[in-house]
Amino acid sequence: MTKISYGKAKLSDSLRISVLLKTVYIQTYAVDGVTFEFANFITKRFSPELIENIIKENPSRLIIAYQNGNPIGVAEIIYDSNCPIRKIPVPELSKLYVLERFYGKGIGYGLMNEAEKEVRENGFSEFNLEVYINNARAIAFYKRQGYVSLGNVDFPMEFNTYENLVMNKALN
Repeated sequence: MTKISYGKAKLSDSLRISVLLKTVYIQTYAVDGVTFEFANFITKRFSPELIENIIKENPSRLIIAYQNGNPIGVAEIIYDSNCPIRKIPVPELSKLYVLERFYGKGIGYGLMNEAEKEVRENGFSEFNLEVYINNARAIAFYKRQGYVSLGNVDFPMEFNTYENLVMNKALN
């Protein structure tokens, strides 16, 4: 396998990161196909313009996994997040997306390690994430990485609400 590298997102990658995020989101969550609700959500949430703004505001917020210089995975950190269960400030792993063809190759693990390292270097001692309650593969992955369940919260879209599991890890 080609060597994988990790780095902070670059403005020149905005379009490719946008496509990666949309692709993974559809592959993971579009169990009934691409509904209007999903199409609206991903078009707004993963637009190249929004990705550019995130990179301009804080390049450390997006960590990219590259193969041959091309994005194959992304981790997004939100530093000004509050734990929805404990109601205290805790950085959040907002996204950990890897293209399906790269599953099982350690890409998610590498992105997680880079994100946790970034959070520790910014002075934080714990990390939260939310994961769709029916995403058993992701939940099992997070548990293997040492994350524990704190409780459930609702994730609202336009018309529907989806139940998410909140997980947390104390960082050493």
